[in-house]
Amino acid sequence: MRAIVVGAGIGGLVATLSLRRAGHEVTLVEQMPRFTEGGAGIQLAPNATRVLRRLGVLDAVSAWAVHPSQVCFRTWSDGADICRYLLGRAVEDEFGAPYLLLHRADLHEVLAAVVPTEAVRLNTTIVGIDQDDKTAWVTTASGERLSADLVVAADGIRSAARQWLFGADEALFSKTAAYRTLLPAGKVADLDLPELAVWMGPSRHFVHYWVRCGELLNVVAVFTAEAARESWTARAEPGEQLREFEGWDSRVLSILERAGQVFRYGIYTRAPLARWNVGRVTLLGDSAHAMVPFLAQGAAQAIVDAAVLGDVLTGATPAEVPDALDRYVRTRLATATSVQTGAARAGGEFHLPDGPEALTRNARMAAHAAGNRFMPQAAGWALDAGDEPAES
Repeated sequence: MRAIVVGAGIGGLVATLSLRRAGHEVTLVEQMPRFTEGGAGIQLAPNATRVLRRLGVLDAVSAWAVHPSQVCFRTWSDGADICRYLLGRAVEDEFGAPYLLLHRADLHEVLAAVVPTEAVRLNTTIVGIDQDDKTAWVTTASGERLSADLVVAADGIRSAARQWLFGADEALFSKTAAYRTLLPAGKVADLDLPELAVWMGPSRHFVHYWVRCGELLNVVAVFTAEAARESWTARAEPGEQLREFEGWDSRVLSILERAGQVFRYGIYTRAPLARWNVGRVTLLGDSAHAMVPFLAQGAAQAIVDAAVLGDVLTGATPAEVPDALDRYVRTRLATATSVQTGAARAGGEFHLPDGPEALTRNARMAAHAAGNRFMPQAAGWALDAGDEPAES
C-alpha cells in the first residue's frame, strides 16, 4: 500500500516510521527545503517514549535527553514546595518507559535520520487534496499530482488539509502567551535549580527544565494576554519579561534577567472535531487536536496517534483504508479531546489568584502526590487500552 504523509514535524516523522514499520510504502512531503524544527524544550511521557522504543529510536533519543528524578511544583512568590512527583526510575518501573526532557531539535534530528532519503520530498508545498473511492491525490504548488492509497495530514495547527476536509475554521487564541529562552547551564549554576519545576502564580506560571544532557536550561514563562502573535521567532522587548513577572521569587527573576535572546509567542489551539478523517484522508497531531502545552502532552499525543495509525493499517489492503481510518479515529479521538480539555483546565488551575482557591489546589496536589506519587501526565495522561500499541 502507498501512503503520503504531509508535514515533517514530529508527528509526521513518527507517522512515516510507523507506516513503514507496518509494511507500507511512504512518501513524506515537506514544504521546507530542509528538515527543521522550531521551539526549544519538549517533555516526553511514557506513552510517547514507549512508541519510540517500538520504532527502535529510544536509545538514540535518550542519549540526548535528561532523565529527571522528580518534578517540583512551587509557589510563585517564595518558591515554597507545594508538592513533588516522582519521575526517573520510579516512573519507568511503574509504566514501562522513561520520562524524558529534550530539545525539540534533538528529537527531530534522531527521527529524521532514520527516514530513508528516497522516502522524502522536501521543498514541496501541497495546495490541494482530493480523492475518489480507490485513490487519493495531493497536488503540489508546481501542479504535480501525487497519488496514494492513503494521505495523512500532519501539517500542524494551521493545517490547510483540515480546512479542505472540514471547511474553514480559525485557530483560537487561548488568552495566554509565553516567553521562551534557553540558558547555558553555567549562567544559572549558582541558583541550585531542580531538574524540572513549575512555579504557579496569579495569571501566570513559570516552567524550567534541563535539556541536551543538562547543558541548557529551557525556560517557558506563561502569562495571560489579550492578544499575541503566533510566532516562534518574534523577540520580546528588552526587559519585558522582567516587568511581566515583577514580584516573583528572586530565582525566577534571576533566570529571566540572565536570559539572552527571549522570544514571545501567543498560544493558540483548535476547537475539537467530531471526526478527523474523510475516506482515504486523515488528520494527525496538531492538525487534529492542537492544545495548550500545560500538560506537556501535545507532541506525545501526536506520537501516539502515529503509533495507532500504524497498528490499524498493519496488514491492510488499499480497499480497507477507509475502515481502518475509522478505527484509528475511534481509538484516538476521545482521549485526545480529553487531553485538550485537561490541558486548558490545567492552565486555569496554574493561574489561580492567591487566596482560598489556590490554597485548596495546593492541598489537593500535595495529597495526590503523597498518595499516588505520579502526576497524571507521567503516566501518559488519560492513557487507555486503545491508546497503548501492542508490543511486537
